[in-house]
Amino acid sequence: MRRGRRIGVDVGDVRIGVAVCDPDGLIATPYETVAAGSAAHARLAEIVEEVEALECVVGWPVGLSGREGPAVAKVRAFCATLAPLIAPVRIRLVDERMSTMTADGLLRAGGRSGVSRRQVIDQAAATVILQSAIDAERARGSAPGHLMDED
Repeated sequence: MRRGRRIGVDVGDVRIGVAVCDPDGLIATPYETVAAGSAAHARLAEIVEEVEALECVVGWPVGLSGREGPAVAKVRAFCATLAPLIAPVRIRLVDERMSTMTADGLLRAGGRSGVSRRQVIDQAAATVILQSAIDAERARGSAPGHLMDED
């Protein structure tokens, strides 16, 4: 397992969820919800710097069938704008299937109401994405997904 903090990002049309893991890559925790829009990339670059991130793990929205849908083009464009702002930190794209549903289930199980869940669902989804990635890397000995510049 590579040592270093990572940020997890769940890109949405309205909100962008952000999570961070500890330097040992054991536990991902919610960090912030960033409003999508013109200032989002700059804020994410600030977060990468704040936490001294080793890597930025972004959810790759493939469909349940494994095929790339229209959301993939949005995430690809988002990452293309973000990459030069956070360089030399690299972007790793990882399968995010079921992350929002998993996050919603965890929040429900934790007793969060509908309004309360909506306020943190993006952070929770980013946390699920990042936790899945660090767990996979620990289990396999290699990072999951693929680097954006190898796309």
